[in-house]
Amino acid sequence: MNINKLVDVDHGLIGRSIFIDPQVYEQESKMIFARCWLYLCHESQIPRPGDFCTAYMGEDPVIVWRDTQGNVRAFLNVCPHRGNRLCRADSGNAAAFTCAYHGWRYGNDGKLEGVPYQRSAYNAEFDKKKWPLPEVAQLESYKGLVFATFDPSAPPLREYLGEMAWYLDAFFDRLDGGVEVFAGIHKWVIPCNWKVAAENFCGDNYHGPWAHGSAMNTGFSARRPRQNDISRFHLSPGNGHCVMGRQPNDTSDSPEVVAYEQEVRSEVRKRLGSRIDLVRPAVGTVFPNFACVRGTANSIRVWHPRGPERTEVWSWIFVDKQAPPSVKESIRLAGLRSFGPAGTFEQDDIDNWQECTQNARGVISRNLMLNMQMGLGEEQFDQDLGAWSSGFCISESNHRHFYRRWAKMMEATDWSKLGMGEP
Repeated sequence: MNINKLVDVDHGLIGRSIFIDPQVYEQESKMIFARCWLYLCHESQIPRPGDFCTAYMGEDPVIVWRDTQGNVRAFLNVCPHRGNRLCRADSGNAAAFTCAYHGWRYGNDGKLEGVPYQRSAYNAEFDKKKWPLPEVAQLESYKGLVFATFDPSAPPLREYLGEMAWYLDAFFDRLDGGVEVFAGIHKWVIPCNWKVAAENFCGDNYHGPWAHGSAMNTGFSARRPRQNDISRFHLSPGNGHCVMGRQPNDTSDSPEVVAYEQEVRSEVRKRLGSRIDLVRPAVGTVFPNFACVRGTANSIRVWHPRGPERTEVWSWIFVDKQAPPSVKESIRLAGLRSFGPAGTFEQDDIDNWQECTQNARGVISRNLMLNMQMGLGEEQFDQDLGAWSSGFCISESNHRHFYRRWAKMMEATDWSKLGMGEP
């Protein structure tokens, strides 16, 4: 497909068919989700040998498993015998899994350990060593965040993250010990394209006062953009990653969390350096579909594609590991109230994202170009922040950086042609 006709970021125009066309979805499944580094879990969720959790890479199910030696591995969660899903649980601890269909058993190193009636039903040439669980091509962890890719030629994770690594530090490695993820997961399905959700967390401050007006009036967030307000920044560190930031002392947290933030401020600055005096990262997206929030609530989420018009959202709440129990509980409650399928903010977003996707079904509508021109030509590279920045608190510069990378990934078959570190 000619992606350049659908994505014209230089003029701030995006074709609506990229949210609805099955051919586009099939191409991005191959060119993006089968190649990019994708988030799987946090190490705190699988601390002991045998611990596992299940995840998805695109629409491929995977098991993230800490083997008996303590190494984190990731395997396709598909039995090679008949393609049945091997593990049905979200998480747990196991030395092996046995397929529910025909009983093939696999150890936590991925090796096939047992085949019922092997001696009598198979000939002597059957070799279990040739039938392990397929393993991801690369797996790496950054500050406890476990990522993997199916592409053996993909660049190392640290190179893929680029300058985004510092912003992840500001979310997940501010204090000694990093963060921990609360047990339990929220999952829900939205009738929308995954990119609509991803772009929102890339840099959409514009929708806040309108979409979330009622939630703001309840006290979850009292902030509203003002003329000449530069209290938030739109930051694009490259490679399609995006961050929304605030002024370093700008917070809408509960009084208890504000007091905690003031208490740890000097330690955070010592760990993260002087850049933290310039910006407070609040929302971030690691291209393509991993997002995080730190502020009113601390949330990790993944936008799992389920076809052109469906997205399955997985969401967790995280806290600084060394935070006092009272602060952890305050953050947990804030996360439940504001985000998740019953959250005050989440319900507003779900309704709008659904409409944005489903209205593209129309013959006329799908051929229209979307206007993403806000702040066009105004962004500039900020050396101190290590990112392309748009000064005013409302802009669509991050959207354009996100779709520029999306378009490049859709067409470039070689990573060397993508230009790591570029927008």
